[in-house]
Amino acid sequence: MNPRSNRTFFYIRNMNEIKQLKMNLKVNYLKPASLMKNTATIICLLLLFSACENKNSKSKTNDKELGVTANDIIPFFEHWNLILGDGSNVGQATNYENKDFFYTAKDEKADWVVFKSPNAGNTHGTSNNTRTELAQLKKWFPMSEAKMNATLKVMNVATTGDARVAATYSVVVGQIHSADGHENEPLKIFYKKFPGHTRGSVFWNYEINTAGEDNSKRWDYSYPVWGYDFSKVGTDQNTYPPEPTDGIALGEEFSYEVEIKEGIMYLTFSSEGHETKTFTKNLILSEYSERVNIPEQVNELFIPIGQDGLERENAYAGEGLFFKLGCYNQTNGKDPKVNKIWCSGAETHGGDIKKQYEDGNYAEVWFKTANISISDDAISNAGYFEANDGLSKKTVYPHEVIPFMDKFKILMGDGTNVEDLTEFEHKDFFYTVIDGTRRWVVYKTPNSGVTSKNSSNTRTELQEKREWIPEQGGKLSGTCKVMQVSISGDARVAASYATVVGQIHSGEGHENEPLKIFYKKFPGHSKGSVFWNYEINTAGEDNSKRWDYSTAVWGYDMSVIGTSKNEYPTEPKDGIKLGEEFTYEVNVHKGIMYLTFKSEGHETKTFTKNLIESEYINRSDIPAQVKKLFVPIGQDGTERPAAYSGELIYFKQGAYNQTNGKSPKTNKVWCAGAETYGGDIAKQYENGCYTEVWFREATIGPGTPPDRSN
Repeated sequence: MNPRSNRTFFYIRNMNEIKQLKMNLKVNYLKPASLMKNTATIICLLLLFSACENKNSKSKTNDKELGVTANDIIPFFEHWNLILGDGSNVGQATNYENKDFFYTAKDEKADWVVFKSPNAGNTHGTSNNTRTELAQLKKWFPMSEAKMNATLKVMNVATTGDARVAATYSVVVGQIHSADGHENEPLKIFYKKFPGHTRGSVFWNYEINTAGEDNSKRWDYSYPVWGYDFSKVGTDQNTYPPEPTDGIALGEEFSYEVEIKEGIMYLTFSSEGHETKTFTKNLILSEYSERVNIPEQVNELFIPIGQDGLERENAYAGEGLFFKLGCYNQTNGKDPKVNKIWCSGAETHGGDIKKQYEDGNYAEVWFKTANISISDDAISNAGYFEANDGLSKKTVYPHEVIPFMDKFKILMGDGTNVEDLTEFEHKDFFYTVIDGTRRWVVYKTPNSGVTSKNSSNTRTELQEKREWIPEQGGKLSGTCKVMQVSISGDARVAASYATVVGQIHSGEGHENEPLKIFYKKFPGHSKGSVFWNYEINTAGEDNSKRWDYSTAVWGYDMSVIGTSKNEYPTEPKDGIKLGEEFTYEVNVHKGIMYLTFKSEGHETKTFTKNLIESEYINRSDIPAQVKKLFVPIGQDGTERPAAYSGELIYFKQGAYNQTNGKSPKTNKVWCAGAETYGGDIAKQYENGCYTEVWFREATIGPGTPPDRSN
């Protein structure tokens, strides 16, 4: 007889099985016959229990007594990595707990696994949002078979935010995520509840797998399960839609099942007392590959912020997908003007997790059961974690976003000059951010700091290293959005509440500026103005009589001012809002400057200005606008006939704050009388007395013949 044929082998899957076997042994231990017959087996098993319990007691919680662990309740954690609300990847969560983010709880009916995440903390990958969420260790493909189901209840969503922002007061409790390509999400299962409501909504979103390389135009289409879909928002910051009649309350159980077969996603949602809902979605053949097929919901929600992409025809075919499950908090503290769909403007207490938990600014989801099954063809998802672990903590330098930084040096709002911008950033003035769709370079500067020798205004602004004459030419473009202009100043001062986002500057002679591109917004207005100024190259040696002529692009020109310090003109109808993108191109060719301004939803504007032949040689040539604005303060000069011909000039780009703290009595055009808090930069930033401009794209190069097709 084979001496090994009577040996017993045991596969212990989780601590629940160990407890049950131990109980059975205790029963048998009371029976002498059984004990005599199975002594060897009992001894082996007791040794095995001892080893297992010793091993499991050495968990990631510093050898503390765990009691019931998450894997006692849902024994499948070997299939996942766990991402926490502090951005860390703790790996597999077997016998793991963290009292801030991931632990167990018990109600009168069952044990639960708790996933909890604040409005603000460190995030994972490129997301704006914190999560305590499981991410699958393997990825599979849409043509294979995969399944995930769960029973859960949402215990809390954030209590603050902006009701007009679709993502506010919501949490994602289950996902399918792509590990390849754009890493988009063909499924996000949401729960959302407005403050003061008893019932919230369950809905699911499909995010398109955007055609082409530019993923910033991606969008979601949302399907209601119980209650509303994603697009139902408030009319203002604290005004909410009516409570959904068929919604789900906090603490009310519901279940979802996600099944993938041969490229089709099948969804089932069930909850006691509610109608069971089923959905089907093709993951390998797009219904959104043509513009005419963009749904009306998307036209209303995403198109106004420029997210109007098309999907590749085969959608997610051929991409590795993986499940995620847990608590992906969709409410964050980012300003809604950054992104009006995903940035909630909620309370974050400066990232203090304890304070957020104390006053309800977090999401919390409890899971009672969960399970996944995937095909044997699934492969490692390590590449996703390698790419995204710790990404939010990694520095992405401005030169990695806009690679022309080697052509420029920078002067920042504290007077610091930096010549080499490779791998350079400064968190107070010059750095990068993600707005939910793409990365931007931020230029930020206070009302008062240290500035250049001939200016009253601070700047965080690039200066081109090359100098050239108008006859040689050059071209500069930029796509930007102004996020902040000073909220203090004097409305009668033309420069108040304004910033310059692009310039041509002279490097010799009077060092005047043949071009300044402005953005200006009065306090209380939603829309501001974009305009450009031409400063004359004053004839003679006395430059004190120089003046600007201002041309409106969208909204007003510089000369439209208030009637008193705090009385503003009417809001411009065709203006540009804070956070709204616009693009400019400055093309100087053979001494002629060609300007083009574009913004989605606005008329494209073009202008031409001769830089080598003046139109302001005589006093009779001075425009009426200048007579209104500059002549009363003695700035009534004329320009040299050749304007800037033969004079070395260069481009500038960034944030050149036009609002300063100097008394308007000094100069009623340029001295804004704004709040500066004695030059304390931190206080100015805290109180809105600064300017901030974001650029996502910019180019520089030689001037080219104008495009006559425009």
